[in-house]
Amino acid sequence: MKALGKQLAVDMYGCNFDILNNLELVKTALLTVIEDAGLTLLNLSYHRFEPQGLTVLALLTEGHLSINTHPELGYAAFDIFVWGDYSRPDTFLPTLRRLLKPEKTKTTHIVRGDFGSQKDMKPRIKVSIAPLRRVRNTSVKVWRFLRNK
Repeated sequence: MKALGKQLAVDMYGCNFDILNNLELVKTALLTVIEDAGLTLLNLSYHRFEPQGLTVLALLTEGHLSINTHPELGYAAFDIFVWGDYSRPDTFLPTLRRLLKPEKTKTTHIVRGDFGSQKDMKPRIKVSIAPLRRVRNTSVKVWRFLRNK
């Protein structure tokens, strides 16, 4: 079974304070990304924090889009989640970079709903036997020493 959805988390550093604190510009950026990707907007909500900062959330038929800004740090956190094969979330990055103008970007790709095999779902436990081997080797050396005496 293939994955049900794809998620992309983007951290943008070194953004302009005025861009990140401008609600209309950030909303326009999200709407542009949605339009360019051919996604369907159901609802757009936002909140302006005092003295600065924004959260904008776009509810989509195919998933969701959100952005949280921290203008005082020049930082924006962008998250997009889409179900199925509607679109590729990484194609939105050029539009976001063009609109928010970050100096540095860090992206994290997450595969959602990848059931895999039953074996893949079990937690992996790493056991190191090196300490046990050292104890066994030491005891062998002690027995040899005592036998030779």
